[in-house]
Amino acid sequence: MNSFSSFSLREEILQALTDLGFETPTPIQQKVIPYLLSEPKDIIGLAQTGTGKTAAYGLPLLHHTDTSVKTVQCLVLSPTRELCMQIQTEMQKYGDQMRGLRIAAVYGGVPITGQIRDVRANPQVIVATPGRLIDLLERKAISLENLQYVVLDEADEMLNMGFREDIELILKNTPAEKRTWLFSATMSNDVRSIAKRFMKDWQEFAVAAANVTNENIDHQYFVANHHNRFETLRRLLDFAPGIYGIIFTRTKQDCQEVSEKLMKMGYHVSPLHGDMDQKMRSKVMERFKSKQLQAIVATDVAARGIDVNDITHVINYELPDDPEVYTHRSGRTARAGKSGICMSIVSPKQISNIRQIERLVKQKFHKTDIPDGAEVVRKRLFFYMQQIADAEPKDEFAKLYFDSMHEQFANVDKDELIRKLIWLQLKDTIDAYSDSEDLNAGFERKSGAAGASGSRYTRLFINIGEKDGLNAQRLLQFITESTDVEPNMVDRITVRDLSSFFNVPTEAAEYIKEHLSNKKYKTRKVRLEEAEQSRPGGDRGGDRGYSKPQGGGARFGGDNRSFGKKSGGSYGGGRGRDRDRGDRS
Repeated sequence: MNSFSSFSLREEILQALTDLGFETPTPIQQKVIPYLLSEPKDIIGLAQTGTGKTAAYGLPLLHHTDTSVKTVQCLVLSPTRELCMQIQTEMQKYGDQMRGLRIAAVYGGVPITGQIRDVRANPQVIVATPGRLIDLLERKAISLENLQYVVLDEADEMLNMGFREDIELILKNTPAEKRTWLFSATMSNDVRSIAKRFMKDWQEFAVAAANVTNENIDHQYFVANHHNRFETLRRLLDFAPGIYGIIFTRTKQDCQEVSEKLMKMGYHVSPLHGDMDQKMRSKVMERFKSKQLQAIVATDVAARGIDVNDITHVINYELPDDPEVYTHRSGRTARAGKSGICMSIVSPKQISNIRQIERLVKQKFHKTDIPDGAEVVRKRLFFYMQQIADAEPKDEFAKLYFDSMHEQFANVDKDELIRKLIWLQLKDTIDAYSDSEDLNAGFERKSGAAGASGSRYTRLFINIGEKDGLNAQRLLQFITESTDVEPNMVDRITVRDLSSFFNVPTEAAEYIKEHLSNKKYKTRKVRLEEAEQSRPGGDRGGDRGYSKPQGGGARFGGDNRSFGKKSGGSYGGGRGRDRDRGDRS
């Protein structure tokens, strides 16, 4: 099935899909919809978030709904309020042209009286969270005796949240002859147990998650000791001044504590977890969607139902216990064809977890150094300069205040004025990082020193960078294709605006230099040379022409006259980062 028009859906639904611009079904929709239209039997659909599950079950549900009958015919159970509201909204769009169709959503966190009125208005479709539905059943405010279809959406999440008893109670109070459609990201033992108990001869449909193979996601991990986890998070936020993202924690307590610490430090963030009432959660989402917040700190369950396409970063404050949950998290970025970054803060003992997730998502993760203070200040400097360059002051403002501004600064040198403006913008950051420690676990291993395998490494400089359209993945591809060396021989790739750096085994350095020099990347002739190493006790990255200055603000340029100056082909050096892409404003 290459288009929705090839499905035998009722005309009103096909017209609504055309109006919505729906053309090509997703893999789960291609498998499930034709089956449910022709044989609406029990099924299990295994697919990740973001693969189009709502339409996969929602379109057949509406197709089989008799709008002339004013009783509840279809029930959709979902784990969270946000997802519940999202499902209702989507199904309303699909059934927009079905006369007499009513869809009600019932969920906790809001007064039940309004929802009782909605239910008594005789909807054919109910979308509900388990707890609130049981409240309505106990009050005898809703009847499921004419129910024909039950959908368990995100079944694994509902079970993880402790809804097993609620689900069992609800299913016991539904007609035996109903059809049950279960959708889940994973087929855990608990999910299979529910299926065996309440479903009959089901058909199973499974597809790979769309976000598992999303090549637009840059997967990075940062190795820090556990006690440095929060400081590492701060460092990553400061290094990405244009961040618009989600920070994932494993528990509600961590979510609250991390967000409170960040808010006290002046970061525009807010928590989002299950203990917050619905009014507060809705307010947080409104602020996030309007970009009043640079990030939200969320638990996995609370993040379900977040539908935002512009998220630039996902940060795993801790890796999830289940590797498959990682795909849910990372899939929040790089939506609608855009690119995104998924960062994970891990302890040295969790490197094996990263390898496990790599196998699951079928992508290489990039070990990335936690940036030092100089790198943070430099990144924010260039971000601020770009903001100034892109600013378009209103004519009225210029006319009104020009004389006053000109008079105030008439005797101030242009360069001095620039330094003052930059200092005012960056002084807090400079003060905060005037004596920052290296947060990388095992940072005592210097570039060029013996590694775990006993090999010595050489750091190479190459004269191409971000302005040539490079990122770490593209540079690695260019190196390996041009030299036939194995990808695992290239480590700690740093990509900056005009140049890049990478480590290779010392014994392979001359071979790589010989085979890459004088090649062209696009139109630029490539030049390679060995990067100068920093002095003992200084910066470990060995980027060309840079060694860490000693003491206070001088580390970031002293009298501020050195901001932005090139040093040996790079902007000021700093410790080599595997992936210096950072922000997307």
